[in-house]
Amino acid sequence: MKKIASPILFALTLGAAAGAMAQTAAPAEPESTLAFNVGAVSEYRYRGISQTRKSGALQGGVDYNDKSGFYIGTWASSIKWITDAGAKDGNIEIDIYGGYKGTVGDVAYDVGYLRYEYAGNSYAKVSGTNANTDEFYAAATVGMFTGKYSYATSPLFGTPDSKGSYYLDLSAAIDLGDGYSLTPHVGYQSVAKWKDGTYTDYALTLGKDLGNGLSASAALIGTNAKKDAYVYKGTQLGTSNLVVGLKYTF
Repeated sequence: MKKIASPILFALTLGAAAGAMAQTAAPAEPESTLAFNVGAVSEYRYRGISQTRKSGALQGGVDYNDKSGFYIGTWASSIKWITDAGAKDGNIEIDIYGGYKGTVGDVAYDVGYLRYEYAGNSYAKVSGTNANTDEFYAAATVGMFTGKYSYATSPLFGTPDSKGSYYLDLSAAIDLGDGYSLTPHVGYQSVAKWKDGTYTDYALTLGKDLGNGLSASAALIGTNAKKDAYVYKGTQLGTSNLVVGLKYTF
């Protein structure tokens, strides 16, 4: 369940004055990029809920951003919640996504589609509904603030009759200088036809750019999820916890 950020895709390079004529160069053309990432976290949380029973996870992905604004990518993580529920298969989450990013004035926007694929999962034998999930999303960024709306066009993560669930996300990206960043976040997950599964989540993430593609993060994450809504053998999967991670992008 990778969370898709919504930064401004295009960076325009202004030309400098040239001699006495003081000519301004044309903006540089945007370039297409291909990037890979691998990482590890002390716990994989998605929308505030632990996907790994509060234990570590290995993660990685690849992203292609075309200079036109279109993008496509995939990302994967180890998980535990499907087999914890009693299914025999489904220990890998694979996210497949694509969309378009652009700007209108001072507003950056991002619209796209995201497929959560739990390869070979047998969750339907437990809940009656397959865990694979489809969502469309739209986001807008103004300054440091980003708002995002995600809408499920299928049942949400194996929850029966939950088509039409949605998630609202508000976050801010604060540059602290010297490679540090602070990202406060609050979200609201509405689960159709499961009132007890609806909750608010929050996070405060401190990031550090270590250089050469390496970055580290520490995040305080929690929810107000009902006590028995997201639980495994007495372990509440939405209670507050500190999550640390390390990622390498190349």
